[in-house]
Amino acid sequence: MSRSSLKDTLESLYAGRSQRHLANDPLSFCHRYADPADREVAALVAAVFAYGSVAVIKGSLGRIFGQLGPSPAGFADRFDPQRQPDAFAGFRHRFNNADDLRALVSAIRLMRQQAGSIEAFFARFHDPQAETVEQGLNGFSAALLTFDYRPVYGPGGLADGSSFRFLFPAPSGGSACKRLCMFLRWVTRPDDGIDLGLWRSVSTSQLVIPVDRHIERISRLLGLTTRRTPDWRTALEITAGLRALAPDDPIRYDFSICHLGISEGCNGKSGPTCRKCPIAAYCRHRSDG
Repeated sequence: MSRSSLKDTLESLYAGRSQRHLANDPLSFCHRYADPADREVAALVAAVFAYGSVAVIKGSLGRIFGQLGPSPAGFADRFDPQRQPDAFAGFRHRFNNADDLRALVSAIRLMRQQAGSIEAFFARFHDPQAETVEQGLNGFSAALLTFDYRPVYGPGGLADGSSFRFLFPAPSGGSACKRLCMFLRWVTRPDDGIDLGLWRSVSTSQLVIPVDRHIERISRLLGLTTRRTPDWRTALEITAGLRALAPDDPIRYDFSICHLGISEGCNGKSGPTCRKCPIAAYCRHRSDG
């Protein structure tokens, strides 16, 4: 199929996004708050723990936001891990624990103290003229991992093997940085009922698609990549393919493509869901076998 036909198909898919899809997405937790500062903080918290099954993610985020209360930004600004050593006691999300969550809230407090907002902190490392957010992500993650976490972890601070480091990977290490790219999409793309439209220092044209198993598989079916490794190179290749369709907003289709797998049941195999799938014609021509 032609590029214009693919674009038409993806635009139709984009138009079909719904609140049902949003309710099945970690982004839904950000929509609980009206204040932009609370939404920004909620977005980072929700994004970094968005790994694992949807049910597990939503369960963990429900417990987190239940404790963060009506203002996640206010909670972070007041948080002192030495005075609140039992905050989030018993929390565990797969291999991250309560210490990691306390460290995250501490990092948010430090970013807001130093720069005024998470956006302003990220902007210290981001080049507005760069093609993508790669440089910004490298600097952002590196800076967060140099904060003093001894009030959380004790005299040894952040150990090299700490599970907290998993929350902030970097393109320089080859990671696709799926969760951080997703966070950037949420806060950068316009407020359209799904994304939040909070940031102005990053252009939508610089965003890189968050590559998870759904995006990696469906992007191959669409001919956007031939790679099977969900790493930074794959993310850039898929983004480049989408940029040819939407130069100013290449990942506008991310949410709708991803929810073909998350909410619509696409698993890459022929079945009942294929009969109503809007990209079924592409799958027939590019079967995974």
